[in-house]
Amino acid sequence: MPAFEIDALVFDVLGTLVDEPAGIRAAVGDLAPSLADDLVRRWLDHVEQEQRRIADGDRPYADSEVLDREAAQLVADAAGTGDAAALVAAARRPPAWPDTVAGLARLAGRFPLIGLSNASRTGLLRLNAHAGLRWHQALSAADAQAYKPDPSVYGLAVAASGGPPERLLMVAAHAWDLRGARDVGLRTAYVARPVGDPPLPSDGFDLYAEGLDDLADQLGVPSRLADG
Repeated sequence: MPAFEIDALVFDVLGTLVDEPAGIRAAVGDLAPSLADDLVRRWLDHVEQEQRRIADGDRPYADSEVLDREAAQLVADAAGTGDAAALVAAARRPPAWPDTVAGLARLAGRFPLIGLSNASRTGLLRLNAHAGLRWHQALSAADAQAYKPDPSVYGLAVAASGGPPERLLMVAAHAWDLRGARDVGLRTAYVARPVGDPPLPSDGFDLYAEGLDDLADQLGVPSRLADG
């Protein structure tokens, strides 16, 4: 059990609970199989670059629907074929990590769960439904007209919880996301994923977990089998 008390868990979604690159790879793989890895990288790099430009004030806010359509068009042009709209629809169906659904169900038996994603409201709705994610509340960064790690996005979760930020635990596979949450007072838990952003030795997050079951163990949440 941690030395601090928490009232709710706040989860990043893309990369932490679902394999975002795999969803994009499934969407673009048939266009040009030999170029699939490059096309996935182009897509992700475009979205990351444009989110950074928005954060820096070099571009007005545009939600992830817009950025994904732009990325899909770049990919379609690079492959010389493909329907960008169909690519976006397919990319919204990333698979959940093997421990995600059961892990969320276990944690939901003890804590309220809040999803906090840079995905648009529409994108978040569809990927939640496809991956079978369980939430008590799901929040899109679009409601703050910003992207994580902007403080206003984490403020959405704080406002939804109705309590102080130090009573929330932000769970993510991206160290940059956890740094942003920590800067506004949230507790932080890093969960290792193959596509995440590993922490630096200097990060010092509150918890480090190998997966959601490990996180639940550290939080003292009984297994569903033990409960049954």
